[in-house]
Amino acid sequence: MANGLATCTSWAIVGAEMLTVKDTLRATVRLSFDGRVYKNYHGANADKRFENEVRVLKFLGSRGCNFVPRLLEADEKNLRIVTTNCGTRVEHIDEKRAKELFAELEKYGVRHDDADPRNITYRFSDGRFCLIDFEFATILPESKSSSASSASS
Repeated sequence: MANGLATCTSWAIVGAEMLTVKDTLRATVRLSFDGRVYKNYHGANADKRFENEVRVLKFLGSRGCNFVPRLLEADEKNLRIVTTNCGTRVEHIDEKRAKELFAELEKYGVRHDDADPRNITYRFSDGRFCLIDFEFATILPESKSSSASSASS
């Protein structure tokens, strides 16, 4: 397994069932062949980053945001989430288009707080750019009050 962010061309096969797509000090992300993404948190503040990503993904799901992963499972004991796959990471994207995508997320009440192209994927099935990795994202204050019940579930 390679440290740092991996691209599609440098995935490592783990056993016969998953590919490791990211293995850093903060998280390990594996892709199963059935299309699920498994993310394990480790390192500094792993529990807080796990809790934040779960909260944000639930919030975005309640808002009907269709260009982020859908949370399928959250295992608090093992600090692991399972989500849907949002495509492959993009190698290059126009800076203007990237800014538009992160701005579109804010319309759903979330600021990404790590607005970097490494957190953009492309979903070939519908030709949609998507956003991933919400460990540091913020639910905007005006959104919390209007959807407090869905954000806390």
